[in-house]
Amino acid sequence: MKAMILAAGLGNRMRPLTLHTPKPLLEVSGKPLIVWHIEKLQKIGVTDIVINTAWLGEKLVQALGDGSQFGVNILWSHEGEGLETAGGIINALPLLGEDPFILVNGDVWTTMDFSSLLDVKLENDLAHLVLVDNPAQHPQGDFILANGRGYTFDQDQQGEALTYSGVAVIHPNMFAGLENGKRPLAPLLKQAMLEQQISASKMQGVWVDVGTPERLNVLDQQIKQGLYD
Repeated sequence: MKAMILAAGLGNRMRPLTLHTPKPLLEVSGKPLIVWHIEKLQKIGVTDIVINTAWLGEKLVQALGDGSQFGVNILWSHEGEGLETAGGIINALPLLGEDPFILVNGDVWTTMDFSSLLDVKLENDLAHLVLVDNPAQHPQGDFILANGRGYTFDQDQQGEALTYSGVAVIHPNMFAGLENGKRPLAPLLKQAMLEQQISASKMQGVWVDVGTPERLNVLDQQIKQGLYD
């Protein structure tokens, strides 16, 4: 199984930290955010990892190289101008192949054991989303979780309103027939939900959307204090 780590964002909310450093290279407890993900993927035997780049992409390549220092094989998907999430995935499909792959946002941090993703069987589904309790900055959530399935709010399904964690298993068929270009992922997920093709689960573990310098600093201090050992 391959994985893709999304690392092409501008990191505007993280400025000034991201003026000269791509967001996934910002450190918590002395380790870049993206390296936490790489190490977790390597630990479960996922060693072919595609990383997309745009803003300051050359610095990501300089820092991570071919991945051999982490025991993985990094394949780079350079975008120039960022293509948003779905556009970035479509651009990287030649590197990802035809089988389901793990997708991880490069700007989140989690204690989740990724091994559970290896057990996901999509069958006729296009994706499996890992959802989390709504953080303070996003209290309404993104989707409804009910009986192991993901639903949009428009579907009026009784369940728990949760936030998408940025961790998922995706089938390339999600993007069948779509051309390269800027394209967000959320509309594709919502359409697939309307067609009953999205499974979902609630994350077991700590999750942090490291979206601002303040949240980065708080997480850094919490890890150093051993709160997540």
